[in-house]
Amino acid sequence: MNDFLQSIIDRDPAAKSKLSLILTYPGVKAVFFHRIANFFAKAKFNLIARIISQFSRFLTGIEIHPNANIGKNLFIDHGMGVVIGETSDIGDNVTIYHMVTLGGIAPSINSNNQRNVKRHPTIQDEVVIGSGAQVLGPVTVGRCAKIGANAVITKDVPEKAVMVGIPAKNVGLADSEFKPYGITPDSDTKKNNE
Repeated sequence: MNDFLQSIIDRDPAAKSKLSLILTYPGVKAVFFHRIANFFAKAKFNLIARIISQFSRFLTGIEIHPNANIGKNLFIDHGMGVVIGETSDIGDNVTIYHMVTLGGIAPSINSNNQRNVKRHPTIQDEVVIGSGAQVLGPVTVGRCAKIGANAVITKDVPEKAVMVGIPAKNVGLADSEFKPYGITPDSDTKKNNE
């Protein structure tokens, strides 16, 4: 828990103390409740898992399906409106901003054919997903990629790519420095020069 809280302080200049994170950050609460819901989901107590996840959604505005796989140190900043689908896989040290969807693209028909099928994204380690971004379908977002605010991802994203736009396009290579909202300062310049 200490490493998790420290990882948020390292990524958020507004984070003043570990106690304030526990008491006031909805993303911290959502991850905590997800760990409990995920435990019950893995034990096949699906109704209990769903009740816990819905209680967490009520408290935080963040919806994480109990079966989603989440690595260590996920930071959901602000958090309101974040949706993480059932077959999502999230690596370590990922940052997600508000209004992000890790969703499926299958139509809501033939549900029986879609059970136990990968329908949601895989987000590898150290990825930053900017506010309002939509990452849709069983795509993979490569390690250290940066997804800009409001980008729509429907295809695999290479490692260290900087993705912006609708549909998202690769506008450069992300360096190792953390970029809030998933964009580099010169993204607009590169885009305008194309």
